[in-house]
Amino acid sequence: MTVPPELLSTSDVCAVNDLKSALKALKSKHYPVGLLLLNSTSDSDVGEVDAFLEAHQSTRWVGVFPAAMIKLPSYRALIVKHLFDFHTWPIDPSRLNYTLGHAYGYAELSEPVNIALTSDHGMALIGQSAAIRYLRTQIGKVAHANAPVLIWGESGSGKELTAHAIHDNSPRSGGPFIAVNCGAIPPSLIQSELFGYERGAFTGADREKRGLIESAAGGTLFLDEISDLPLELQANLLRFLQERTIKRIGSSHSIEVDVRVIAASHIHLEDAVKSGQFREDLLYRLNVLPLTVPALRERKEDLESLASHFFKMFESDKSPQLKGFGKQAMLAIKAHDWPGNVRELINRIRRAMVMSEGRLITPEDLNLHMRPQCHNREVLEEARLRADRDAINLCLQRSGNNITHAARDLGVSRMTLYRLMEKHGIHP
Repeated sequence: MTVPPELLSTSDVCAVNDLKSALKALKSKHYPVGLLLLNSTSDSDVGEVDAFLEAHQSTRWVGVFPAAMIKLPSYRALIVKHLFDFHTWPIDPSRLNYTLGHAYGYAELSEPVNIALTSDHGMALIGQSAAIRYLRTQIGKVAHANAPVLIWGESGSGKELTAHAIHDNSPRSGGPFIAVNCGAIPPSLIQSELFGYERGAFTGADREKRGLIESAAGGTLFLDEISDLPLELQANLLRFLQERTIKRIGSSHSIEVDVRVIAASHIHLEDAVKSGQFREDLLYRLNVLPLTVPALRERKEDLESLASHFFKMFESDKSPQLKGFGKQAMLAIKAHDWPGNVRELINRIRRAMVMSEGRLITPEDLNLHMRPQCHNREVLEEARLRADRDAINLCLQRSGNNITHAARDLGVSRMTLYRLMEKHGIHP
């Protein structure tokens, strides 16, 4: 393989002459775009090329082949499976540079957006909607306090993730984070699990055991679904919050424990107090610093970045030909109300990544069906796309197809204009 000198005008280009050298280069650095140049018309090495491209799917590949090679079934399959685009010899430098620009633009778009700004201290809460930005602000405020936090949010909305963010950004971040699902432990075991026990305290207690509260010493104890805690255990928890000491089962002496308590519930505890299922004095002790995690339907602006994030997170589950979400799939995602919140979004995306048989995920893969009211949104989207397309064509005509001048008139960068032209199928 020989690289034409006109394609080496960029400083960030690594030119190699065989797959072995390419493997070595890609091990040392990630290249978002790769140019594969083949001169031979033989298909004897197609297996090696296929394996190489299979191992480097994160790079957008553009191929250049002899025209005769396109007729070979093995290379036709390789192009469809792995390549962003292809050209045939002889090279048209301007057209090839245009294609490489598009490939680079798409590679940039596929990179996950770094949502966690420096002011957020690395909080893993994806999104830029007003609701999630407000939550991150609140987390930043409560993280450095030591008072109890009560988190309310619907099931699957990210209450434990929020608790983790508080812990990770607090002075206790070096200590343990112990999560307890109060509804998942049998009532007969909750007291021994939380407070521990001494040897001989009951039949089967052949050794002493530290409880989860003690295990969280120096860190954070997260009590999820606190409303499921039995009333008698609520009294013990209240005593711990007041005195900062516990007694193991079978022990007569108290143990002082330094731990911060974060509790969470998917029901409003005020309602549980009214129904007699939750102690009012415990609610007052826990509800010092209240936080609300927004439901996913309240932050639909984040759906696209969340979907891309989870697609990247679980990409090992997908087939090699699956590249992302189709337009209709993303419209269906945005139209859905997400009663199961982020947990439902994750489950639907993981299922689609396994079951999809095409290059792009469809609404059917997600088991989401477009509702009639979505038609109006599609009409509005199509009108906006037509307006964008007309504006681009007009600026290109006025500039004599000069990309630099057209981009300046539109108020965008050349790279953005290239991406918009690719999106709308415009070729000057």
